[in-house]
Amino acid sequence: MSLQDISDRISKAEQNAGRKPGEVTLVAVSKVQPDERVKAVLNEGHRCFGENRVQEAESKWPSFKQHFDGVELHLIGPLQSNKARAAMALFDVIHTLDRPKLATTLARIAQEQGYCPEMFVQVNTGEEEQKAGVLPADADKFIQECLGLDLPVKGLMCIPPAHEEAALHFALLAKIAARNGLVGLSMGMSSDFEKAIALGATHIRVGSAIFGDRVPA
Repeated sequence: MSLQDISDRISKAEQNAGRKPGEVTLVAVSKVQPDERVKAVLNEGHRCFGENRVQEAESKWPSFKQHFDGVELHLIGPLQSNKARAAMALFDVIHTLDRPKLATTLARIAQEQGYCPEMFVQVNTGEEEQKAGVLPADADKFIQECLGLDLPVKGLMCIPPAHEEAALHFALLAKIAARNGLVGLSMGMSSDFEKAIALGATHIRVGSAIFGDRVPA
């Protein structure tokens, strides 16, 4: 598959869902991908990318940003509080705001710097012990706490359990977002992004379908 194939599928899914063309942002997940593959996608004109780890992004993206204008970088992996300052300096959007300590740290740094990336609160819709994210029952309170800290929370993010119907989790995330007045929904990956678009996704995260299989570090 290629970037164009994915873009065509997004356009068709938008049309089928009655969404406006271009309403969905494709975050090309470039984690653990060789630089030449990332550069090839940049050369095709794509500018929105997702990384899982701050350290990997720090080694890759400053150079690319020097050579390609308009790059927007999204953090889609867990963020440790001690990496918060580095993440805020590098990323335009953080999808994994998931606990009070991190929210307080980000808010403090934002006040110091006078700048903060856009934020998505990660919700653990499947209530999986091994997965990050605030539990659905705690989401409303946490979202309001983040907004009270003046964090620019744009929306919510989820990663559904691998062996459950993703649409149920997308619908739950959309419901939580709506009752909190949030419009952003970061949900949907290579195998299920059409379902996510039908249920209101504003950002989908697609990696290997664009770049090919990941290359382990």
